[in-house]
Amino acid sequence: MAVTQQEIENRLWDAADELRVAMPEAQYSSVVFPLMFWKYLSDTWEHTHQTFLKENEDLDLSAEEADEVEYSNYQTFKIPFIFPGTVAESRASWSSILATVAQHGLGQRVRASLQAIESANPDKFSRIFGSMTWTSEAVLPGEVLASVMRTMNRVPKMHEGNMSHDVLGGAYEYLLKRFSDGSGTRAGQFFTPREVVELIIELLGPKNHESVYDPTCGSGGMLIAAASLLKSHGGRGYTLSLNGQEAVTDTAGVARMNLFMHNLTEFKVEVGDTLRDPRFKKPDGSVKQFDVIVANPPYSLKWRPWTNDPRAIGGVAPQSSADWAFVQHMIASMDPKKGRAGVVLPHGVLFRGGQEAAIRQRVLDTDLLEAVIGLPANLFYSTTIPTCILVFRAPGTKTPERQGGVLFIDASTRFTKAKNRNVLTDANITDIVTAYHSGSDSDGAAGFSARFVPSAEIVANGYDLNIGRYIKQTAAEQEDLGTLIDAYNIARAERQKTEQRMLAVLSAAGIEGFDE
Repeated sequence: MAVTQQEIENRLWDAADELRVAMPEAQYSSVVFPLMFWKYLSDTWEHTHQTFLKENEDLDLSAEEADEVEYSNYQTFKIPFIFPGTVAESRASWSSILATVAQHGLGQRVRASLQAIESANPDKFSRIFGSMTWTSEAVLPGEVLASVMRTMNRVPKMHEGNMSHDVLGGAYEYLLKRFSDGSGTRAGQFFTPREVVELIIELLGPKNHESVYDPTCGSGGMLIAAASLLKSHGGRGYTLSLNGQEAVTDTAGVARMNLFMHNLTEFKVEVGDTLRDPRFKKPDGSVKQFDVIVANPPYSLKWRPWTNDPRAIGGVAPQSSADWAFVQHMIASMDPKKGRAGVVLPHGVLFRGGQEAAIRQRVLDTDLLEAVIGLPANLFYSTTIPTCILVFRAPGTKTPERQGGVLFIDASTRFTKAKNRNVLTDANITDIVTAYHSGSDSDGAAGFSARFVPSAEIVANGYDLNIGRYIKQTAAEQEDLGTLIDAYNIARAERQKTEQRMLAVLSAAGIEGFDE
């Protein structure tokens, strides 16, 4: 009897749960994803290897000739030997190492296997398994690693002849969500809820043969969603050129494994700080441009501002928040003919003053911003604050009816309460996308409001994009929530500074014993 998707997911979680005696749940992903991907590669290679042996059993080939024929005509990647020429020589496969789990030095053999696969396939798997610090006995005891591997081995063979890539990809996404649900900010930093990803991709509508780019790609969910959505609409998702950059090496590896598990091979994921060191560039050194740009960057990230960068249209974002710097990078990355971008950010980007206001003014004056969509609070794993989606279009590419203004949509009350957070239903997503495409005003009767606002009105409001200024129904409940959060943080910082000065004065006067 076939194993169901849920049974596969349960068995994978059972394997992850073996780690509970050795590390916090927030660290499970660094172990489970490399092991899962290694098993997938090994099962796939061995399945193809058996096909090769069956179809060539009558050929009189030496070991070297057989390898050459197999890799040329059958395999798409190599599973090489480790410790060649020694007594310990073995294939760097899951099954080979699994047979030795009871022996001392398991972590060392696993590490050697993963490194061997990376080295043998530099064009596909270079650094894909991340830092592999968990292979150290000091980090993960050998007996715990053995338990994880034995439990994961109860998952059926993970090759295309036994389960589809839809099942494999679904299992991978299940683990991503499970880790984020249970482990707080650390895991949530690289996992955007699936329904938010689907909403952004639906808004931007990637088409066959287009390029998609995520400058803060995390686990690669937005890139995968672009291909999946195109396929669901009758397009060819595999024709998309998928591109991403991620600052954390291990997380970039998670993204690359995720893409492979979804049977997407036309991708490139680079490692590095997108703001400081963008890795996608043209020959002249300027940033490369794409048809569709999507991102959920880290909110209000402290950064080192640019000193002389052509991306800095309208000015340079303040050191205290890189929000608008990410937007500037995305704008610079839009193809001039059909580029469009969608980004999720906190409401503060809509109204904060200073350098951010100057950038906002330039963006609005050049008519780059197409829509502002207010989302419900508590959608994300890493923050409970309400967020918004900003949609941009390359200069001069807005439709005539969208030129000279911005479409505001308030969807802050359209959600369903779940265990740990709020979620957008399929109906919510459909309604928001319909409102975005129609562009017609609505008064909130359907649970959300929409209004197209001419640029002159925004200019009259000092380039403030606070949704409550333009959709009055939101004013009482949500208009100033972002402002209040910012004001609270500012007041709290000022209080702390004042208290530090007071304590310093008291200390200098010889008066001690005061607590905060």
